[in-house]
Order: sequence, then structure tokens, then C-alpha cells
Amino acid sequence: MSDKLYIILFSCIIIFTSCKKDTIADENSVRNFKMGFTTWSFGPGIQDVNDTYLFIEGNADIYAEHIDNKIPWNAWMNNLTLPAEFTNEILGRANRKIDNKQLLLSVSLLNSARDELAPDFDGSIPSYSNLDDIEIEEAYFKHIDYLINQFKPDYLVIAIEVNELRLRFESKWEGYKTLIQNVKSRVKQIYPDLIISESVSLHNLYEPNATDQTAYINEIANYMNQMDLVTISFYPFLKDRHSKEEFQQIFDFLHNKVNKPIAFVETGHIAENLIVPNLDLSIIGNESEQNIYLETLLKNAQKQNYEFIIWWGFRDYDALWETFPEELKDLGQLWRDTGLIDENGNERQSKTTWNKTLSK
Repeated sequence: MSDKLYIILFSCIIIFTSCKKDTIADENSVRNFKMGFTTWSFGPGIQDVNDTYLFIEGNADIYAEHIDNKIPWNAWMNNLTLPAEFTNEILGRANRKIDNKQLLLSVSLLNSARDELAPDFDGSIPSYSNLDDIEIEEAYFKHIDYLINQFKPDYLVIAIEVNELRLRFESKWEGYKTLIQNVKSRVKQIYPDLIISESVSLHNLYEPNATDQTAYINEIANYMNQMDLVTISFYPFLKDRHSKEEFQQIFDFLHNKVNKPIAFVETGHIAENLIVPNLDLSIIGNESEQNIYLETLLKNAQKQNYEFIIWWGFRDYDALWETFPEELKDLGQLWRDTGLIDENGNERQSKTTWNKTLSK
């Protein structure tokens, strides 16, 4: 046998052995990131809410309180009594705080379309000349300070999916940046050890619907790299991505743009077909594909040393969705079937994958 053939055979053995060792190391490696869920309930009843917190207690080491609703602007601006609807919800969540679990508090400054301030409890929007008006800053600082005092979180997302404001209402972007920097600076003075970030929706950063995609991507990437922790919202089905290769392509895009620590503060993937005629949506989904996305996410979290990942809802929320007002049912259906457990309480493949990784 020629020397060249010996060299080739030896090289193949080395490569095979190396790959095998890498695979074994990956399977047996100690998990270096935290895993958790939001407290989004699968049903409308008190017991459903309690069961959600109990599930998180036994299946996570971090969890998220996600406040993406209304803001009592008028009360904050005019030193009025806070609406009972607001205080009851916050106190109810705070009183269920889970001991021995880290807590992420995510708060939305913006409405669901991410093109305007979140509405007040009467549906109104506070008047302003620019988003960085001192009245808006003062009210939002009070709002954040109140929520921090109630929840005492380990991490704070001070505004949710902020890149979408730049995408949908560019003229407000500069005012937003000044506003949030001012509020962050004031919060940091009181809570110097609190880790603060602003979340970015990855599905609206990768191949965005923007006039100048390159300029938009570079601007948001630069903004992200000014954060101590880059916090990501990602739902790949909203980008019509379905395979391991497609998922990984977007993860690689993120890693190539970011040079700071990463956390996924909300994510998920559908396990059933998503058909919403009024939104002209028809997206194929199944249990196996959901599991492939979760496996890809977990491998990237380990390899890239993510701080943590938060799966949106542990169980499909069909029962809760049935109680939504008609004008919210179409939007609310988008994430309904992303649970690791289906609406009947049956565990999906992804729950087994979650359990296996959590135990490491």
C-alpha cells in the first residue's frame, strides 16, 4: 500500500474519531445556559394560571413575566390612582413569584403593531411632540420603577421588539432612542446591578421588509452591540422557515452580526398548521418540525454560550384563545399551537427534548 494511501486512511480515522468525540461531548456536556418559559396561561381560569406557575417551577430554572399590554399613562402623568385592572394583574403575578428561580421582566413601551406607544386603559394615546418628551419619559420611568419594585427581577427588558418601530415608523426612532436611554440611565442609578436590555425581533431583522435592507440591518446590529446583553424575540414560522438548515441560517446571521452575550427572551414554533384566512396566512407546521427547531435552538445556546432561552408558552392555549374578543382572535391564533404540550395535555416530542436538556 502506498504512503499516500496510508496518509489518507490515517487522516480519515482521525477525522472520524474527532467527530465522534465532538458528538459525544455535545450529548454529555453540562448545560451552560438557563431554560424557562413565560407565565402565559393556557386557560382563563385561576387554576389554569396556578398550574402554569407550578409547571414552570418544576420544568425551568428561569421564567419571564411578559407585560405587553396597556400603560396607565394618565395616572402616571397626573399622579392619579392607578387603574384596578392594572394593579390587580401586577399584584396577582407578583404574589405568585417562584422562589429559587431567576426572573426576567419584559415590559412593552409600544403597542402590538410596534408603531406607536402602548395605549392607556381607556384606549387613548398620550399626546406628545416627540417620543422623548419629558412627560413621556417621566411617566415611563414611573411605570418601570413600579414594576421593578413589584417583581424584583434579575433581568429587565425595558422595551419589547424595538427594531420594529424603526422598521414601521422610522421618523420616531431617534426620539425613541433618546427616551429609552434617559429612562435606562435613571433606572440604573437606582438599580445598578440590574441587567437591562431592549429586545429585538429576529424574524423582522433577517431579510426584513425594508426599503434599504442593508442600512436597516446594520443600524440595528450596531444598536444591539451597544447593549450589555442582546435579547432576542424569534418565531421562525413567521418567517416561513421550517427546516434545520433554514433555522441555522438565521442563527448564523445573528451570530455574525452580534459580538455581545445573547439571550432569547421569547421564542417558539408551531406544532400544527396555522391557517388564519383573515390574515391571509396558511403555514404548514407539525410536531416533528417544532422539535427540530427546539433542538437547533438548544445546540446554538450551548455552542454560543447564550445567557438563557425563554420558550413562549409551555402548553397550547386553545382554552384561553376561545375567550379572546373577536377583534383579537386572528392575531391571538398565531402563537396558540406553539406549546411543548398540546391543548389536551399530551406531551409532544419537544417536551422530551426539553426534559433531556434541562436535566444536564
